[in-house]
Parts: sequence; C-alpha cells; structure tokens
Amino acid sequence: MTRPELLGRRVVLRETRVDDVPALRAQLLTPEVAAWWGPPWPEFPFEDDEHHRPFTIRTRDGAIAGLIQSYEEREPAFLHATLDLFVAPPFQRRGLGTDAIRTLVRHLVEDRGHHRITIDPAAANVAAVRCYAAIGFRPVGTLRASWRDPGGIWRDGLLMELIVPPPEGLPGVGGPPSLG
Repeated sequence: MTRPELLGRRVVLRETRVDDVPALRAQLLTPEVAAWWGPPWPEFPFEDDEHHRPFTIRTRDGAIAGLIQSYEEREPAFLHATLDLFVAPPFQRRGLGTDAIRTLVRHLVEDRGHHRITIDPAAANVAAVRCYAAIGFRPVGTLRASWRDPGGIWRDGLLMELIVPPPEGLPGVGGPPSLG
C-alpha cells in the first residue's frame, strides 16, 4: 500500500518529488549534515533500486526539514526494512527527526508488513544514537570501518534494530518501542 503522505504528530512525510531536490541538496551541503552524509551523489536523492523509497520530511506548515528513506527487503524469509535520514540544521533538536522515524516505522509495520527495522548511524554520532535508542532501537553491534567520511577516513557504524512487537524473551530487546 502506498500513501501519498504519511502524517506524524509534527511532520508530514511525502514521497520525494523532483521539485524537493534543490532544497534537499542544499541541506545536504550544510556542514552539520555533510559531516555524516558527505556530498550529494549525482542522482541524489533517487536511486535505481525498486526497494528504495525517499520521503521528504516537511513540517506541518510545509517547510522542507530533511529527508528520510527506507530500503525494503521483501523476501519473506528475510523481511525487514532499513532507514536513513537527515534533518537540516534549523530543524534539529525539535523532535522532527524522532517523529519522522516513528511515522515511517508505523507505515512500514502497519502498511508494509515489516516486523524488523534497522538503522546504522555513525558510531560517533551520539545525538543520532540517543534518538534512535529513545524510540526503541537497540544496538546489535559495531560495523567496523563501514563508511568513509568526507575527509576519506574509514569510520565505524553502529547497527541498531527495532523489532515490532518485541518477541518475549528475545535477548537484547527491551520493552515495546515508543512509536506513540
């Protein structure tokens, strides 16, 4: 099921359109975002992958606040989705990223049938790791030298997952996710 917009408490997620690209590219070039994402690749934010879905994060008043994207593994034996996002500096620390994640996770679980969602922030991105943990994502392990920063240095990532609903007795999985 595809919805034209996903409504959160603070954000509206809309499948990214060509007219969103200039604002998103400009946000990606800000030092705060570029430190984690690097420069935009030629086709940004689109990819030639049928399982990739970029959504523009908009405030309730319509301002473009960033990008959140999902990649879905649809093979039934391995069904899960992966998220990635950035929030532009003027919109950071306002709960918009948290709401965007909760909104997209809800869609992936309720509409797309996923029970497991992963995210892999840079291990050094403490603010992102705290945000994801507060939502219910749990660390799975360190991805050694998993991404090259804009300066060309290989950095570690942290693989985190959210299982909805968390199975009883699954080691390392806390209480229910805070998707509310």
